[in-house]
Amino acid sequence: MREDLRCVQGRDPAARSLFEVMTIYPGVQAVLLYRLAHSLWRRGWLYTARWLSFIARLITNVDIHPAARIGQRFFIDHGAGVVIGETAEIGDEVTLYHGVTLGGTTWNPGKRHPTLGDGVVVGAGAKILGAITVGAGARVAANSVVIEDVLPGMTVVGIPGRMVLPREHRRLAAPGIDLDHHLMPDPVGKAIACLLERIGELEHEVLRLSGSVVPSQRHSEVSQCADCTDACAEGASSAAPWANRSACKGNHHV
Repeated sequence: MREDLRCVQGRDPAARSLFEVMTIYPGVQAVLLYRLAHSLWRRGWLYTARWLSFIARLITNVDIHPAARIGQRFFIDHGAGVVIGETAEIGDEVTLYHGVTLGGTTWNPGKRHPTLGDGVVVGAGAKILGAITVGAGARVAANSVVIEDVLPGMTVVGIPGRMVLPREHRRLAAPGIDLDHHLMPDPVGKAIACLLERIGELEHEVLRLSGSVVPSQRHSEVSQCADCTDACAEGASSAAPWANRSACKGNHHV
């Protein structure tokens, strides 16, 4: 619990003291009450644990099932509208923003909620659904819907979520957390830009073959999208390396 409190000051510049964090941060209060409820759940006090989590939801507007497994230094910023299901598993150093849902996609018993690795950051309003795994150090963009596994260190954006940016291409703050949610790439826009450039190249080639232009008038520079493939718009489950996607950059005219 002490670590849950102290980690807030490293991730929220508005936090002035531990007393302030403990008394007026609903996300922190929800986590502290979850710790108590989880302890009761593990001891077999199932109804009491569920009752305590219900009280926590009334106070904080954060719904965490007491059976969920959450690691150390967990922070819910602006704690409002967050839902964490029964079989969810969350690693250490994870940060969630308001409106995040770690939900299930089946009524069958067993594992049905997501697993988040260490250091994952989930943006506001994002939905991670099903018994999938979000790898360590991954970042989920605001309002994304993730329904397939995410490789460690990748950034996921869109509906459905697509992996678009590896960790080495991101700017990390001092504690190693990336909060640049406004710098999310647009995989659909990149794919469209690639198609437009390809069409332009093909039109130019048709004109050259028909004699309307001479070879010297051909573009002097090779298009950055000349080698663009389906990887530009592949889903989050694709294991295609980032190197295949880097050919499709965002500096194209549309």
